Amino acid sequence: MSGIHLQDAGVTLSGSVILHPINVHLTERRIALLGRNGAGKTTLLRLLAGLQPATSGRVTIEGADPSDRRAMLSAIGILFQNPDHQIIFPTVEEELAFGLRQMGRKDALEAARAALAAEGRADWADRPVSTLSQGQKQFLCLLAVLLMQPKTILLDEPFAALDLPTRLRLRRRLDALPQRLITITHDPASVAGCDRVLWLDGGRIVANGTPEAVLPPFMSEMERLGAEP
Repeated sequence: MSGIHLQDAGVTLSGSVILHPINVHLTERRIALLGRNGAGKTTLLRLLAGLQPATSGRVTIEGADPSDRRAMLSAIGILFQNPDHQIIFPTVEEELAFGLRQMGRKDALEAARAALAAEGRADWADRPVSTLSQGQKQFLCLLAVLLMQPKTILLDEPFAALDLPTRLRLRRRLDALPQRLITITHDPASVAGCDRVLWLDGGRIVANGTPEAVLPPFMSEMERLGAEP
């Protein structure tokens, strides 16, 4: 089955239910996971990325189980909020080549250098990652993901640590991508252009539909909570 399919998929850790069983089939091009801190958004994202196994039910990504790491290399990529949690190699070209090597590419280093040249960043190849700004590190992580050409990219609040100009540049780049994007956010303004929004609260999907259907009840609930002492 194409797309992302969750069948009664849930997560229970140390006896506590973190994510109640979810049944969804995600095929849209732009999807948002909306909710407050602690709502279960990150757990759901980790479930989709194969970083957290389902303790009940089943998850399939483009027909494959997320535990099949080789299948996932071309099916799904992830961009974390903090690029320092994602980068593992000392130089730019090594970081870019890693995923390609995992895919069996013997020309991984050459492909990494070619990708940098195409971006006008050929001089970055042997540059230490530690010398990059936060925005440049985020760009490096995105380029590493794009080199693997996944069908879906998971975005864990990728704009949170960026200044406004860098945020706008990254937003334009993401908007132009052909891949399916699934974005974690607590900001209702950022989901207006999405095809589908999943509102999570307390580890459950409270609402699931278009922004026009989901945002009004979400905003009403946030205003109600904000009015409490």
